[in-house]
This record gives sequence, structure tokens and C-alpha cells, in this order.
Amino acid sequence: MHKTTRVMSAHKHVALVAHDNYKTELLRWVEENKSTLQQHFLYATGTTGTMLSKETGLAIKSKISGPMGGDQQVGAMIAEGKIDVLIFFWDPLNAVPHDPDVKALLRIASVWNIPVATNRASATFIFKSDLINQEVEIEIPDYNAYLSERV
Repeated sequence: MHKTTRVMSAHKHVALVAHDNYKTELLRWVEENKSTLQQHFLYATGTTGTMLSKETGLAIKSKISGPMGGDQQVGAMIAEGKIDVLIFFWDPLNAVPHDPDVKALLRIASVWNIPVATNRASATFIFKSDLINQEVEIEIPDYNAYLSERV
């Protein structure tokens, strides 16, 4: 597949997602990184976003609940270049009814080459990086070239 690039601005668009068993862990991480997070644009699936906003006071644009389609809404935003970083504290030990949506979200984040954190350690590494507050160019699929080859 042909590649092109896009530029992530210094103020990233960050999606925050967590399975029920990991919402408390994500909240703790958000509290610890609040000063950095407030410099960025934050999005979340419904229940997670409501809880995080209420507990931290951060401005978070919430989508609908993950099992009701929120994971797919975030995935669509990634495909549209509207999300730069995905923080997704998912539960690797318990299956959830919307597992196909979870896999699709992780897959689309990989397709569009955005940084993904699936736990506290990886989220901390991303947010402690100097790149989190800098303009960054990333390589992405050249969708126009892909379409022109298929037609």
C-alpha cells in the first residue's frame, strides 16, 4: 500500500477508553497526568468520559457508551485523522460482549499508525515523551492512491 504523511499538531487529540474493570485505573492515571492532558483535546467513550470529566474537571467530549457504538465512533475519528493518540485500558483477562468492536478499534489505530497505550506503563511512556507536546509527522496509508488503484 502506498503511504503518505500527516502532521499531528503539538496539541494532540487524545481518546480515552477503558473497560469497566479498568476505569478506576484509567482515572488514577488521568489524575497523575492531568497537567499534561489539559494541554490537549480529550475524547472518550460515554461512561468513561462522563466519569473522568466529573472526577477530574477536565473538558472531555464524550461519545456514546462503548458497547452501544462508542468504540466505533472513536474508530471512525481515527480513520478521519481526528484522533492522534489512543489510550485504551482494556481488560485482557475478561471477554466483553463487544469484543469485536474492541478488536476493530485496536486494528484501525494500527492501520492509521497512531500511538496506542493499552496499559499504565505504555500510557506513561507516551505522555512522558517530548513528542507529546510537539508537532509530529507520521506515516499513514495514502487512501486516495488506494482508491484510484481499486477503481
